[in-house]
Amino acid sequence: MSNEPARTHRPLRLWRRLAQSPLGVGWNRGRDLELMHRAMGFAALGFVTLVPLLIVVAATDPASGQGFARWLSQALGVAESSQDEVERLFGVPGQALQRTTAFGIAALVVFGLTFGSAVQTTYEKVWDLPAARWHTMWRHAVWLAMLIVYLLAFVSTPLPGDSVPNSLLAVVGDLAGTLLFFWVSQRVLLCGRVRWRALLPGAVATAVAMAGLRVFSQLVFSPLIASNAVTYGPFGVVLVIQSWLVGVGVVVYGGAIAGRVAHEVWTGRRLSRREERHPEG
Repeated sequence: MSNEPARTHRPLRLWRRLAQSPLGVGWNRGRDLELMHRAMGFAALGFVTLVPLLIVVAATDPASGQGFARWLSQALGVAESSQDEVERLFGVPGQALQRTTAFGIAALVVFGLTFGSAVQTTYEKVWDLPAARWHTMWRHAVWLAMLIVYLLAFVSTPLPGDSVPNSLLAVVGDLAGTLLFFWVSQRVLLCGRVRWRALLPGAVATAVAMAGLRVFSQLVFSPLIASNAVTYGPFGVVLVIQSWLVGVGVVVYGGAIAGRVAHEVWTGRRLSRREERHPEG
């Protein structure tokens, strides 16, 4: 009988310990941030505003080959059959450039800046920072330019061969480029209010998660594109791409949350070691 209270409270203690662990803290912060809802907003803004802008940018790049369709196919890691469906959906790059007016380009730029503002707002909520002043809006333009350059560099790299050294070099290059981009992106969009050292764990988490998402896309989204194209036509391909963008949003925002939790854990341990070495009195 004396052991009954201990057995009753044991699951409660385990639950509290899990809630206080870094995993539990990150989960609760993601729930408070409404991570899935923000990821869906990221996907909607990315598809409606960023995709048309990148189609035009791809058409201006003579080395882009099939333009944005090739970029997206490489990011998704789709097979050749699925790549044909993506290229058929987005059409010929030259036609996109010829049929785009100056007003259309201006509208795309404005919507792209709105996309940057949405990412900035989420980063600020991750770090519990107040909204930035209106005169910092130029940072949205800088971030948008950084994003376009990053995507250009990402897809302009020739596909690696089958050799192991080339494959490893490509993986390391993608990880390094993604880490650098998201590290600088957080610093720019947060207006320098968070130190570089504090932002590094988030950039690392985002880069690793993006690599994992690419592997997941090869296993799941690539077959879905081929099957949905047969079942639903071009609309099925759009659904798969939209789902992939939701995954990207979860990775981008979830990586920032994981980075802040990791920074707080590391900072707390460092302070504990400092107190042990230099106790009061």
